[in-house]
Amino acid sequence: MPSQARIWRRRALIVVLRVGRLVRTGVDRIFPGIRYLLHSLQRRWRRSLQFRTVLTTLLLSISSFAIVGAYLSNQIANNLFQERLTQAESETRYNVKQVQDTFDGAQVTDQSSVITLVYDTLNAVEGRGSVIQRRYVFEAMPEQTKPRNRWVESRASDQLTISVIPPDLRKAVQDSGKEQFWASTEFPVGTEDRPGIAVGNKVTFNGTVYELYLIYDLNTAQQTLNEIQNVLWAGGAALILMIGAIAWYVTRNVVSPVSHAAVVSEKLAAGQLQERMVVKGEDEVARLGASFNHMAASLQEQITQLATLSQMQQRFVSDVSHELRTPLTTVRMAAEVLYDARDDFDPINKRSAELLYNQVERFQSLLADLLEISRFDAGVAMLDAEATDIVQLISHVMEGAAPVAEEYGSKMVLNAPPEGSVVVEMDSRRIDRILRNLILNALEHGEGRPVNISVASNADAVAVTVRDHGIGMSPAEAARVFDRFWRADPARARTTGGSGLGLSIATEDTKLHNGWLQAWGNTGVGSNFRLTLPLKQGGTITKSPLPLEPTDVGLGAPGDHSVLVLGPGATAVPAVPEPASPEPASPVPGSPSVGKEAERAAGAGPGKPEPARTGERS
Repeated sequence: MPSQARIWRRRALIVVLRVGRLVRTGVDRIFPGIRYLLHSLQRRWRRSLQFRTVLTTLLLSISSFAIVGAYLSNQIANNLFQERLTQAESETRYNVKQVQDTFDGAQVTDQSSVITLVYDTLNAVEGRGSVIQRRYVFEAMPEQTKPRNRWVESRASDQLTISVIPPDLRKAVQDSGKEQFWASTEFPVGTEDRPGIAVGNKVTFNGTVYELYLIYDLNTAQQTLNEIQNVLWAGGAALILMIGAIAWYVTRNVVSPVSHAAVVSEKLAAGQLQERMVVKGEDEVARLGASFNHMAASLQEQITQLATLSQMQQRFVSDVSHELRTPLTTVRMAAEVLYDARDDFDPINKRSAELLYNQVERFQSLLADLLEISRFDAGVAMLDAEATDIVQLISHVMEGAAPVAEEYGSKMVLNAPPEGSVVVEMDSRRIDRILRNLILNALEHGEGRPVNISVASNADAVAVTVRDHGIGMSPAEAARVFDRFWRADPARARTTGGSGLGLSIATEDTKLHNGWLQAWGNTGVGSNFRLTLPLKQGGTITKSPLPLEPTDVGLGAPGDHSVLVLGPGATAVPAVPEPASPEPASPVPGSPSVGKEAERAAGAGPGKPEPARTGERS
């Protein structure tokens, strides 16, 4: 026996585990479906005005119908109950009076006559026939002090008992005199319980006090109420479906033109300028469609004109640039011959030969920039990316700019990561051009002060900042510094710098790399240019590793960076610079400071004021 018990327990445990596994599998399969359904509904709710309108209308209709239906059902039920209660109280008073009159006039002395009289009287109250109108419970009151001839203890119709009478009703009847009381109750009829109203009174017979309860069946009223509620539910469901259909039809007529307009506008935004809305009728939607089509036609005409004008301008620049190359080459060769023979000329002709040679060189640089810009405008500029160490590229650019730094009396300081290399997938020729432009601009406008070049990287991008401490820029100038041929002071003739297209070309080169090129400046404090590139070709940038607005002008704490210093009196060897003096370079509140070492490097002493200039960046 113990072994059989263990076997049955093991079998029960196996069954429980299998059932649990099945339940878990079902839940795992049902929950994804429920989540998918909820997500689909949320997406549909956000993206479809018609679905949102119809669903909102249905929900409001259901809520309104539920409130109105509950109110109507409650009112109907109360009215039916009050009507039946009034009828029951009236009939009970009449029948109790009849019973009491019969008992008072009875002349019976033996027990069988008493039982027969009580039975016949209560059966008359019951009103038997095809349908029993009311039922009764006849019970002698307990603890009577002087009962006399109590030959009938209790009696009830249809095998009812005194237990169907609520205790509160019995207590009220027992404690009262001749008052009448009622209470709702349930009583069994066959195999079901029916609702009813029990109305109680006191009657006396042969000196004995009895409790007489007449029970009225409310089953007919309940059936009537159920039928009314069924009609309300069916009518409400049909009404809600009709409201939903009407809302869908109305919103479809209103939303469809809007949806069509949205589709057409998306196609227009994608460049399909020939798309138009279908206009039907003369209502507000039709007028909207006509206005939309008129707007689209006007935009198409203007965009076409602008595109044609832009193409003409681009073609003109490209054609002129190409046509100028041949005569410019001839002029340059003649200028070189004159420049080489300038020592044989008189001072005036010698100076003219030098000016001619320099301006031809500048003209050739401008022509090269115009050709590069025309390639960008024509969309033929291609990216030749390969993995390159950007730190090594920056060092190469700094070495090439060393003569310019020597000329301006500025030091170039490279703050690189401690590991000394950052490999980036990039077009080294274009990045070299960007960095060369930024560094030469910083040297030209740095007022002889040091130029800080910083490099940092994160998981997605690398950033290079070029920080000078010269004349600086205002925020409005920094916002326009990348525009073509823009100058901070338009009234001043261009005597220094390049063609005015350098930063524009740098911007286009940066866009080819899917990178950022940004500028910050503060008048009298300096400026900071930040180039941010993705480490991988085609990658995206979420955050630049270096801030655009510099926090200081120092070089950082010793050991934080690998530092390379180039400039007057400096060699390209690693070094840890001395921290900058806290003396400010200009009285701009909240601006970074430049120490006296930078002033001496710029050639300005304490007693030698520096001339103020407004710079331009090419």
